[in-house]
Amino acid sequence: MCRFICSFEAWPPFGRICNHERSKDVLGIACSYPVRSDLQSARSEYKHIVVESLAYCQEQKGLDIYSWVLMTNHLHMIVGTNKADISLSDILRDFKKYTNKKILAAIEGNQQESRKEWVLDRCHFAGRNDKKIKNYRFWQEGNHVEQLYTYDFYKQKLDYIHMNPVRQEIVERPEEYLYSSARNYAGIKGLLNVIVAP
Repeated sequence: MCRFICSFEAWPPFGRICNHERSKDVLGIACSYPVRSDLQSARSEYKHIVVESLAYCQEQKGLDIYSWVLMTNHLHMIVGTNKADISLSDILRDFKKYTNKKILAAIEGNQQESRKEWVLDRCHFAGRNDKKIKNYRFWQEGNHVEQLYTYDFYKQKLDYIHMNPVRQEIVERPEEYLYSSARNYAGIKGLLNVIVAP
């Protein structure tokens, strides 16, 4: 599920970060969840599929990432697009479609995955009544859209994203969490290239 997909128009400082002429989908916060909140594993193998796919979307599809965090059961991002010929919703659709297949194949091929049969059964159950899905659905379907109108709201969402691992008591400080752009904002090289916004 994607939440808070929005456009920023011309209020500073985003006027200089985002060129609204390029795309109708300039900047937004998206949150994606598996079909059940307990499906995504903490295994780094599955997390790296998500990270590598995001990097591909940055390089090939024009995805701009301003912040992100990948937790064990969801993904938050503040993202935009720098290409006029592809919308943010198209990029997110392709991302979810690709990672759906890759994660499920990794689970299926992982002999050490103790919940393999259960996870595949849940994903098959979620996908069997959807004509767009052949067999399995990993991510929830649908988008909830809410526009971000102020810089304060943007900052609130940025802080919310980076504080996720702290609230879950995984780390003491946001920049200690590997799967997050909090590292980039703290001057530490992160797993993904991020546009560090003021």
